[in-house]
Amino acid sequence: MPRRLVTAALFVAAVTITAPVQSSPITRIDHPPQLTPLGFSIGGRVLPVANSDPRFGGVDYTYQWPGIYFEAAFSGTEVYFATGKGDEILHVTVDHQPPVPLVKPAPGVYQVSGLGPGQHSVRIQVVTESQDAPDTFGGFAISATGKPLNPPQRLRQIEFIGDSHTVGYGNTSDTRTCSTDVVWSTTDTSQAFGPLIAQHYGADYQINAISGRGIVRNYNGFAADPIPIAYSWILFDKKQNYRDSHWQPQVIVIALGTNDFSTSLNPGEKWKTRDALHADYETTYLRFLESLRAANPRAFFLLWATDTANGEVEREEQKVIEQWRARGEKRVAFLPVDGLQFSACNWHPSLDDDRLIADRLEKSIDGVPGIWNRSGFAAP
Repeated sequence: MPRRLVTAALFVAAVTITAPVQSSPITRIDHPPQLTPLGFSIGGRVLPVANSDPRFGGVDYTYQWPGIYFEAAFSGTEVYFATGKGDEILHVTVDHQPPVPLVKPAPGVYQVSGLGPGQHSVRIQVVTESQDAPDTFGGFAISATGKPLNPPQRLRQIEFIGDSHTVGYGNTSDTRTCSTDVVWSTTDTSQAFGPLIAQHYGADYQINAISGRGIVRNYNGFAADPIPIAYSWILFDKKQNYRDSHWQPQVIVIALGTNDFSTSLNPGEKWKTRDALHADYETTYLRFLESLRAANPRAFFLLWATDTANGEVEREEQKVIEQWRARGEKRVAFLPVDGLQFSACNWHPSLDDDRLIADRLEKSIDGVPGIWNRSGFAAP
């Protein structure tokens, strides 16, 4: 099943990029030429909102979950895209070359120029986290000399649900001591383990993760929706539920519990003992998994955990798996991932750790026969 496709022009057959790679400067322009909307595909949760600009299709795409990406393909020497208000770092990739970063780009129209004649792909990826407020993408467009082509189509889909480890919180930092601004600037979700795994399998992906959140308890008990509550919504304002019939992942990877257990209970929290916290975590996690199973009847679930909190996270997540299996669930596995260095911001996984996590999860996925077959597969 393909990703959501935004059709703004007549597509032709999917393309293989053959044009020679040249430099592709990206410039914000105040007076673009006459433009035609270019259809594109979306990876992740977005809320379409109508606007009055027909050059890009008359729709803005608002998003807040991390790891969102937009992809298009065209024939020509230039392509345009529009961004709205928001604090973010975008990576713009043309023809699979190293990405060009745009740090807190001003709202407006941007031109990617200097391309060789022929067929090209363009991908815009959000690599920062946006808990405080959503950001906006305005779409792609081409000039009169360009021609639309089909964006990449992928049959495999994989979803990652988690916390800061899944986001890639501060993962490019070379020090553990980081201010809030440094965490923001060194977070690169595109280099976290999830996108690495998706790239390995040629799959589309969603990163449905929020730093600091847990199953029932957030880091050090701070007040905010834990993941099972936030998960249902397109944006964190909880105004519109997420529904997308095109999103049917064959694999769902989850790691939750670090924030529930990595700090001591504080006076005034609703759990008076650690045992009470454990019981609430197990009950709520199991209920969350069963709701995910109801929405994804053919997916394989892979839960993993690190040995943080003196092994408490691993023990508790494994208990949840055992309880789910006792109810008859077979399409689930648990993987402990130990030995991480946690040398990035505030003792988070580094790029090397992300690669190690990806390698181990890939080996686990490879051990499930027929896991990418939508008609079903053998349970391990």
